[in-house]
Amino acid sequence: MADNENNKNNNNFFNQNPLITFAIFSVVVILLFKVMVGEGVGNNNSVMGTSTTRIKPVDYSELKELVKSKSVKKVEIGQSYIRAISTDGSKIYTTRVVKGDSELIKLLDEEKIDYTGFSETNWFTEMFGWLFPFLIIIAIWMFFAGRMQKSMGGGLLGMGNSKKLINSEKPDTKFDDVAGVEEAKEEVKEIVDFLKYPGRYVEIGAKIPKGVLLVGSPGTGKTLLAKAVAGEAEVPFFSVSGSSFIEMFVGVGAARVRDLFEQAKKDAPSIIFIDEIDAIGKSRAAGGPMGGNDEREQTLNQLLAEMDGFGTDTPVIILAATNRPEILDPALLRPGRFDRQVLVDKPDFEGRVKILKVHVKNVKIDKDVDLKEIARLTAGLAGADLANIVNEAALLAGRKSQKTVKQQDMYEAVERALAGLAKKSRRINPKEKKIVAYHESGHALLAETTDGAKKVSKVSIVPRGLAALGYTLNKPEEDKYMMQMHELWAEVDTLLGGRAAEQVFIGEISTGAGNDLERATDIIKSMVQTYGMSEIAGLMVLEKSRQSFLSGGGQQATREYSERMAEEMDEYIKKSLDEHYQAVLNRLEEYRGAIEEMVALLYKKENITGDEVRKIIVNFEKENGIESKVVENSESIEEELKADATMTDHDDTNGKSDEK
Repeated sequence: MADNENNKNNNNFFNQNPLITFAIFSVVVILLFKVMVGEGVGNNNSVMGTSTTRIKPVDYSELKELVKSKSVKKVEIGQSYIRAISTDGSKIYTTRVVKGDSELIKLLDEEKIDYTGFSETNWFTEMFGWLFPFLIIIAIWMFFAGRMQKSMGGGLLGMGNSKKLINSEKPDTKFDDVAGVEEAKEEVKEIVDFLKYPGRYVEIGAKIPKGVLLVGSPGTGKTLLAKAVAGEAEVPFFSVSGSSFIEMFVGVGAARVRDLFEQAKKDAPSIIFIDEIDAIGKSRAAGGPMGGNDEREQTLNQLLAEMDGFGTDTPVIILAATNRPEILDPALLRPGRFDRQVLVDKPDFEGRVKILKVHVKNVKIDKDVDLKEIARLTAGLAGADLANIVNEAALLAGRKSQKTVKQQDMYEAVERALAGLAKKSRRINPKEKKIVAYHESGHALLAETTDGAKKVSKVSIVPRGLAALGYTLNKPEEDKYMMQMHELWAEVDTLLGGRAAEQVFIGEISTGAGNDLERATDIIKSMVQTYGMSEIAGLMVLEKSRQSFLSGGGQQATREYSERMAEEMDEYIKKSLDEHYQAVLNRLEEYRGAIEEMVALLYKKENITGDEVRKIIVNFEKENGIESKVVENSESIEEELKADATMTDHDDTNGKSDEK
C-alpha cells in the first residue's frame, strides 16, 4: 500500500510539472546519444573488435610505421580521421587525416593491407539532428503554456477549467449574523429546510424553486444572506462572480458553467451562488443591430440549459444576486429557473439598529454610545455603509489612544460617511468663510421653520469631501418611502435658503449654490413630468423611463410631449422657483436676528448641533413675539431655555448680551 501511494505521488508530481519531466527526458536522450556516438570514434561496427578492444590514439607518422611493420590488418579512412585495427584485434589505432598526403595509400597497396572508406555519421546522429530543433520548439511551447495555465486557471491554456475561479467552502455564517433583512430571511428559510430534509418535500410532491434571485442595492447584504443560507443548511457553497465566465475565447464561459454545475452535483446537496449575474444574464435582445451571437450569449444559453438539466428533486439550489434586475433576460426569470425574486432592501430604523448591534459585537464601545441615535442619523444607508461607520469610529478612537469608542467618534464617522473627510488643511479666507456661514445658516433656518422639511442634525463650516466648503446635515423624523407635495416644496425652500441668505446678508450671490439650484429645479421638473403635481400637465406623465435594448438594456428617459408643452413647463418651473425664492427671502428677513446669532456661533465653534439651531430660533421667536414654527421637540427646548435662564452668553460679534 505504501509503495502504491508513493508511485501515485510520483506520477502526480510528473503530471503537474511537465517542464521538469521534459528536462529529465532531454538529459537522458543526450546521455544515450553520447554513449552511442562515443568519444569521437563513430558508430560504424565494420572495424570494431570484441568488447575488450582498446582504442589508442596515435600520430599520423606512427600509423604509417605500423603499416610498414604490418602491425595492422585493416584500415578505414574517413573524412577527418583514420582508424586501424591491430593484427591481433586487441587495439584500434586512431589518428587525424592529413589532407593532401597520399603516402598512406601507397604503403597500404605495397603491404597489401585492406583499406576502405567509412561514414563518420550514422542514422541516430542524423535523426537527432533533425529532432533537436523540434524539441527546442516544444520546450518553448510548454514554457508559455505553463505560464498561461497559471494565469488563466488550468486546462488547455487554462480555458474551460473553473476550479480556480470557483470559491468552494462550507460557511459558518448564520441567520443571526444577517440583520435588517427579516422579510428576506423568511423567504429563504424554506430553502434551508429543503436542503436539510429533501425527502420530506419529494414524498409530498412539492417542488422547491431551482433558483432564487436576490435583488437589492449594493451593500444591502445579498452575498451575506446567501452564505447564511448555506451556513444554516450546512451544505457546500460554490460562489463565483458572473464576470468570471466571460473570456476572450468563445466557448470558455459555457465550459466553465458546465464545470460549476458538475462540481455542485457531485457534492449535492449544495448551493451555487452567482454574484452580479447581470454580467452574463443580460437580455439577449440587447445585442443591437449586429446581433448577440457572442461569448456572453453562449454562456447564458449554457446556464439556461444547465438549470433545466436537473429536476426539482435534485438538492442543488442556485442563488444569484443583482442590483439591475430590469436588464436580465426574460428566459432567466421564467418559472422553472429563477422562480423567486427576493428583495434585499435597505434597512429601516429597527433594521439599522440591529445591524449596528451586529457590527459592534467585536468593538469596545463606551456606555454613552446610543445606537438608536446613530440609526436615526443614517436613514437610507445600507448595511455595508453602517459597517464602515462602525469601523471608522473604531479607527478614530484608536487614533486618539482611547480604550473605547465614544458617541462623538460615532458622530464623526457618520459625518465622514455622509459628507466626506474633513479637509483641515484646506484654508479658506475670512470672506469666503463668512459667505459659507450665512449660506449654511440659511439652509438650517428654512429646514427648521418649514412644515414638511427634514430637521437639522448638524451645521458645519469645516470643508469636507471634494468641494464642500460647508454642509448642513438633515435627518428625517422617520423612514419615508414616499413624499407628499408639501414635503417636496419644503425641500425646494430649504435648498433655496442658502442662495437667499447670501443675497440678504452679503448683498451679492456666489457660485456656492450651483448644486442647490440644480436639485431644486429637478424636484419641480419631476413634479410636473412624472408625479402629476402641476396644472401644466395635470395627470399626464410627460417623461418615463423605459428599457432601451440598443443601449445594452439600461434605463433611458423618453420624452413624450410637444414643444409647446416644453415651453409651458419651462415657464412654470421658472415661475415656481421665483415665487418660492421670494417667500424664502421674506422668511430670512423675518428671522434676521436668528441668522446673525447662528453665524456668530458658527464662527466661534465651526460646528453647531441641530439642538443649538432650534434653541436659537425658539429663543428669537419668543423675544420677538413670533408664532413658533419649530414643531419638533419645541416643548423640550422651552424647558431647556427656562433651565438656562440664569446663564448669560456674551456675543463679541454683534456687541450685545443675551440673557437666557
